Amino acid sequence: MAVPKRRTSKARKNKRRTHFKLEVPGMTLCPNCGSLIRSHHVCAECGQYKGQEVIEK
Repeated sequence: MAVPKRRTSKARKNKRRTHFKLEVPGMTLCPNCGSLIRSHHVCAECGQYKGQEVIEK
């Protein structure tokens, strides 16, 4: 069984893990009310999607 001869340094470990990070979801402005919404989702404030009322408020 392979055993590492030297301990992995913090710098080497962190360089390997640079791609493990959180991504911010794509946010856009609602064309009707102007609040921030996730793209391709119904607006929680006014209930519209692509100019049509989907949820009655």
